[in-house]
Amino acid sequence: QVQLVESGGGLVQAGASLRLSCAASGRTFSGYNMGWFRQTPGKEREFVAAISWSGGNTYYADSVKGRFTISRDNAKDTVYLQMNGLKPEDTAVYYCAATPSSGEVHNRRLYPYWGQGTQVTVSS
Repeated sequence: QVQLVESGGGLVQAGASLRLSCAASGRTFSGYNMGWFRQTPGKEREFVAAISWSGGNTYYADSVKGRFTISRDNAKDTVYLQMNGLKPEDTAVYYCAATPSSGEVHNRRLYPYWGQGTQVTVSS
């Protein structure tokens, strides 16, 4: 089992930055590929970014590419999502997720472990 706790969400104006953190506990953090997903009411949870267990490979949704950066610190069992140039359409609950799979990182169904989510609201 892996337990995940997100933090860092909040209310910001368009153009601002936020950094989300996801602290992991339980099994060896470095053995998992990590992802960030987001969800708005009435919509499916969508892929935002993912990072391989070593941090050597990162993946992004087209909608956030160039604005968001995913990183991890295996010594601190933490994964981060740096969000710059935030837009109102980035408003969502952001979830951290862990998977032992190295397959389709954008596929939420491959992630067995999820955090509780943190709200990000971007005002125009």
